[in-house]
Amino acid sequence: MDLDDAIEVAADRAFRLLERLVAQPSTLGHEGGAQEVFAHELEAAGFTTTRLAIPDDIGADEFAGVPQLSYAGRYDLVGQRGDRNAGRSLVINGHMDVVPADDPSRWTSPPFTPTRVDGWLVGRGAGDMKGGFAAGLLAIWALDQSHPGWQTGGLTVVSAIEEEATGNGTLAAGRAGYLGDAALLLEPTDLEILLGGISIIWISIEIEGLSGHAESAQRSVNPILATLPIIDALLRFEEQMNADHSAGPDSDPAFSAIAHPYNVNVGKFHAGDWASSVPSTARLDVRVGHPASWDSDVALTRVRAAIERASTGDEWLAAHPPSVALTGYRAQRYMQDPAADVVAILSDAHEDAHGFAPARVTIGSTTDARFYLNQFNVPALAYGPRTRNMHGADEAVDLSSIVECAKTVARFLLAWYRDGTAQ
Repeated sequence: MDLDDAIEVAADRAFRLLERLVAQPSTLGHEGGAQEVFAHELEAAGFTTTRLAIPDDIGADEFAGVPQLSYAGRYDLVGQRGDRNAGRSLVINGHMDVVPADDPSRWTSPPFTPTRVDGWLVGRGAGDMKGGFAAGLLAIWALDQSHPGWQTGGLTVVSAIEEEATGNGTLAAGRAGYLGDAALLLEPTDLEILLGGISIIWISIEIEGLSGHAESAQRSVNPILATLPIIDALLRFEEQMNADHSAGPDSDPAFSAIAHPYNVNVGKFHAGDWASSVPSTARLDVRVGHPASWDSDVALTRVRAAIERASTGDEWLAAHPPSVALTGYRAQRYMQDPAADVVAILSDAHEDAHGFAPARVTIGSTTDARFYLNQFNVPALAYGPRTRNMHGADEAVDLSSIVECAKTVARFLLAWYRDGTAQ
């Protein structure tokens, strides 16, 4: 059977797999159900599966993020097929964790009930990034059908946890030796080749107040209102980072196509438990994109300094300085050399499948490719389907792009194994 015909025949099987994955709400700490669905499919495709426990002390690794909760009972799923020592090897990486669905009432259908609408599959995680897993397996199924014996070296599939918060799942898999001569991450890229991402930290900011009854609020200090100069300071901090990116000491030519790469996002706010009470504390959880020339400690120091400057002009904050701590990502900037063999092979595969060369891009965010490149010296890049509303209501993946992605990935796999020895 022709390769593309085999992909078209198996496409609905891939869509049904995606629906089963999306139906598993694999938010932080609840990844196991989706991992087991995927394990069944990998095993049916001839992979030997391993449930890799994340070490309890992974947070002590200098490149790890700050763990979010216990790793007891949680794991990466690793599938292996073929002889890694027989020729070129490859890792296909993705993450099974998804972000929370926020307010389900804003969705047109329940977020964990996969729904097909006008050629799109709607559901939390459909785009980021369970659709990539469906495309990858679709490519493998089709190659097994159309080109028996195509895989001449080792193939490892890593379904990691905590990509959305720390990256510790992929770091743990790499530390355990689940590596290859290159890594392909099936992240949603709109069928473009993603080469690099920025540095990121997560921080928490806690502001102390003076609690009391609302009737006497004038004698209390509301920490919610005290966050206003802090938020203003964060916005000015963001503005300065991006100004320096355009023309300054922290400019990064690799990201010059992005006008505003460093976003400071206040993603969570918590304070109070009663409308007629002044809260005692307020907490902001913030994601900070920052220049590559700063490591995580330097970035944290600079954020603290910005908050301290804002606090000096406020009588309460000056006497009760906010506390600032790292809470999740400590992600390094990464960049795949565009001249690497793996980039050329993937670009050629896309062009052969679709008739034009793919764009090569960088983003003002990150992926787990950073670990392969920075910690393990493994060439790594991302390529995946088209999505919309990632991390938002009605997140969706274009089903036709899963097929398009599979056509590229299948050609890439053929060429990768055909072209011989490891790099």
